[in-house]
This record gives sequence, structure tokens and C-alpha cells, in this order.
Amino acid sequence: MATSEKIEVLNPHTPGRSERVNAEKYLAMREAMLAVLPAAAPGATVDELKAQILPRLPDALFPGGSTAGWWLKCVQLDLEAREVITRAKGSPVRLYRL
Repeated sequence: MATSEKIEVLNPHTPGRSERVNAEKYLAMREAMLAVLPAAAPGATVDELKAQILPRLPDALFPGGSTAGWWLKCVQLDLEAREVITRAKGSPVRLYRL
């Protein structure tokens, strides 16, 4: 995949609006997230998720975990908007697959 390829992402907080982001980084983060996210509530906190995802990310795309937090949030919001994952009720934010 060429590094200039883009993929459209959604945000559940701004329906009808989308952004285009690097497809390779998006897909790598999405794959890592879905591999570690629990399939039921209460799910995992964002910090727990990040700790589990970092070792799964390709170093060529995320050297030393660089920008992983931003990409985690980007993919999280997109997957929430597409109803692939959801948040458990309460605080802190806990995510799980649907």
C-alpha cells in the first residue's frame, strides 16, 4: 500500500462529517485494536488497550509507539461511529467489541 493512500473515518460526535487519514496506519491500528478488545462489557480502559496494542504495532509505522495515542483515538471514534465497538456505561471510558 502506498503511503499516500487515504481511508475515510467517521466520528460519532459529528454525524455526516468525515475525514481522510493514512490508510496503512489506520488499518494497522484497527487490526491491533480488534485483536485485543474484549467482546463484552465491562471492556478495557483506553490505557489498558494502549498497553496491549503497542507491542502489536509495526515499528516502521509507529517508531517507538510514536503517534499511537492519536491513532488509537482516531480508530476508536471511527469504530464507534460504525457500531463495531461501544463504550460501557460509567467512568473511566471502557471499550468492547459488539
